[in-house]
Amino acid sequence: METLKTILYFSIFRHPLTLEEIHGYTNYPELSQTACELQHLIDEKILNKIDDFYVYANDLESVTKRLKGSLLATKVLVIAKKRARFIAKFPYVEAVGVSGSLSKGYYDDNGDIDFFVITKPNKLWICRTLLMLYKKIFFLNSRKYFCVNYFISSQQLEIEEKNRFTATELKTLIPMQGKVVFEQFYKSNYWVQSYFSKFTYDSNQIATIKKPTLTKIVEFILNTGFGNSLDNFFKSITLRKWKAKFDYLSDADFNIALKSTKNISKHHPSNFQKKVILSLNSKLEEVQLKFNVVLQKEHA
Repeated sequence: METLKTILYFSIFRHPLTLEEIHGYTNYPELSQTACELQHLIDEKILNKIDDFYVYANDLESVTKRLKGSLLATKVLVIAKKRARFIAKFPYVEAVGVSGSLSKGYYDDNGDIDFFVITKPNKLWICRTLLMLYKKIFFLNSRKYFCVNYFISSQQLEIEEKNRFTATELKTLIPMQGKVVFEQFYKSNYWVQSYFSKFTYDSNQIATIKKPTLTKIVEFILNTGFGNSLDNFFKSITLRKWKAKFDYLSDADFNIALKSTKNISKHHPSNFQKKVILSLNSKLEEVQLKFNVVLQKEHA
């Protein structure tokens, strides 16, 4: 029942999928095999098909929501590409991609554009601080078109948390800037294929970053012992601020939702990853109870 778990996962976001989209998450070599399984689930009244979309639990309105969100996503993606080019000009940025709902072809008025940023080693926190200062000053701290909440350095490209949530995020990530680094990134995260065997990416669609002269000067000045000390300082004050602000989080949750190391900076205080996995497992239990279909639970 590979198709059912995929549909249940995306039903958490009320995001119905088409046959071709579902097939991309299965290990079936032929589209007809995926279609056959989906038809079986419809016959068993576990799923419904509305137009080209497969829906769980009679959530008919989710199709309308998806269609509207897809239209808006097409427009917002143009803005995202411009923002990604701009972010790539900042000191120590080596690659930029779009994640979140927009990377899955959906956007609404309550959404924002989530950027995934890869930085040079030992300069992640300088890079992050400069981008956050820009957002606070020029976007009045609004995240709508400039949400930079996940940074890693090219020294540690492999994502540590390996689960269905992170695998889905990597599969749907839209790499925009930093061709060479993204090629290294995907090679370092080959484990995604253990979840989605048909996972591929097209590096020809990724632009090569061209740094302006001012950025090169800043990087030259900070490529010193002072720059390394400054990076450590920014990490220290940010971590101190987060620990005070999010003191209600357990150490385990904090270390996942707000991971702060020399090579990683995450700012997900709601611990969305854990919430999604728990929601998925609840749906798996529901399906087992209602339809006697047993699917393996996922880990966060």
